[in-house]
Amino acid sequence: MIKFEDVSKMYEDGTAAVHSLNLDIKKGEFFVIIGPSGCGKTTTLKMINRLIPLSEGTILINNKKVSEYDIHELRWNIGYVLQQIALFPHMTIEENISIVPELKNWNRQKIKARVTELLHMVGLDPHIYRNRKPSELSGGQQQRVGVVRALAADPEMILMDEPFSALDPISREKLQNDMLELQRKIQKTIVFVTHDMKEALKLADRLCVMKEGKVVQIGTPEGIIHHPINRFVRDFIGSTAAQPEEFLNIEQFLQPICTSIISQPLIKIISIHTPLQEILEKLAHEEELAVEKDGNVIGIINRQMIIKYMSTHLQERGRV
Repeated sequence: MIKFEDVSKMYEDGTAAVHSLNLDIKKGEFFVIIGPSGCGKTTTLKMINRLIPLSEGTILINNKKVSEYDIHELRWNIGYVLQQIALFPHMTIEENISIVPELKNWNRQKIKARVTELLHMVGLDPHIYRNRKPSELSGGQQQRVGVVRALAADPEMILMDEPFSALDPISREKLQNDMLELQRKIQKTIVFVTHDMKEALKLADRLCVMKEGKVVQIGTPEGIIHHPINRFVRDFIGSTAAQPEEFLNIEQFLQPICTSIISQPLIKIISIHTPLQEILEKLAHEEELAVEKDGNVIGIINRQMIIKYMSTHLQERGRV
């Protein structure tokens, strides 16, 4: 879907922001780029939609160089969500969401229906919110609008640059959960930049750890938690993220899928990457949970299985 081939970015003052970057981001993947400030992650993101021109190398989207796309065509097919929500304050919520569909000459009825659909998707009642101004919404509500505005014209991919970092912890966690649920429904290709390892591990199908403009390690959350490639990654995880035992391999204890159970609308679905603490919190209120991997439900887990898993894990570590 998105491919970086030996991509570098040098600024006029001689600063090297990105060095010979090679990445291959898959269609429908939630791909998280993480690293300390100044590591090149935002520069990498902005080169995808040509907000920043690359200096060397090639970026391809669907096997076509980004430089060969018409700039408007390219950006209309890429949703973009910033830390600074950047809603137009003089416009209503509906008008904010409608910007790109109007540029693409959608008819008014189609736009109105799309706004209604998207507001429902993020839990904002269209009858209440469509005619409000951004100043009448909380920070979390504004960021939800920022997300659906990026989705308005049904783009192939979404770029998200630290979209939740300015929010309070409760709003941030809620939006992370909402984003996972939304991605389960829409299956877009998402490239998400953050400096928060805990956020990265929660959201990512795969994540890319960067340092000083270079890729240090790419892998699944479990792979990076359990097999950090070097001391930098190990220390970065240790300083910001959950401990390894919070991310346990529960796949071996899953019950086979029962179609009649999965079809029930009330059963909750979690990612295979969900931290143990969050699974325990959900199982305090649910008898069982469906577990999803790579967009497919692969089994059911319940309280008894988690207790069995934890018991086995503790025995293996010599704690019982």
